[in-house]
Amino acid sequence: MKNDSRELQQVRSAAANAAAPRVDLYAGIHKALRALLADTLVAVGRVDVEDPLELAQTTQRVLQLLDFMRSHLRHENEFVHPALEARSPGASSVIAYEHEGHEEEITRLANETTALLQAPAEERAADALTLYRHLSLFTAHHFEHMYGEETAHNAALWAHYTDAELIAIHDALVASIPPEEMMFVMRWMVPYMSPQERAGMLADMRAKAPPPAFAAVLGVVRPHLGEREWEKLAQALNLPPVQDAGLEALAGC
Repeated sequence: MKNDSRELQQVRSAAANAAAPRVDLYAGIHKALRALLADTLVAVGRVDVEDPLELAQTTQRVLQLLDFMRSHLRHENEFVHPALEARSPGASSVIAYEHEGHEEEITRLANETTALLQAPAEERAADALTLYRHLSLFTAHHFEHMYGEETAHNAALWAHYTDAELIAIHDALVASIPPEEMMFVMRWMVPYMSPQERAGMLADMRAKAPPPAFAAVLGVVRPHLGEREWEKLAQALNLPPVQDAGLEALAGC
């Protein structure tokens, strides 16, 4: 996605004209995607191809990443792009075209990943390096692509939708996500948010979700937060100390 000065001016103007920060459909999930892409790329770069278990685990991580990326594209295609087209025809055309290319990249990478796992021992090092390089390009493409969505798409959304309408779009999208996928999203989203974003999102979730679901999210997130990060979150949400209450109790407090 190539962004010209006009697109950047649009998003700056939209932000400047807002009395408060606008609802951003992309901020949280894109932090999750950047973290997941980077972490998976590093794992492929350091994999020991002579260790069958490690190779199997690493290739499984790549396939899981690719499945999630495919699902993410589908969510944007089904919820965000129709909203853009409804009030700003043509606004999603460039990104939609890039999505088609990403689908093709995902298929090629999935085939390469499977081939690496099944390759003869003497070919695995070379195949792993090839996969690493291709995954690095895929990651670079997505980093640029997400920037385009965060600037040009947000400018169009903010110009044509109220925050209440954007929240409705977000909530409809989230409601379409199966529980297992949602847990995966939370694992990669929440730990890589700022403390303020993290507390705000989890406070909203606690208000809307059943206590067992919120407890499950805390259980997924807790191992990936440092002690100081957890303390800030617990303080913001008024959670009792972990040693004094289980996650179920935390969810209901």
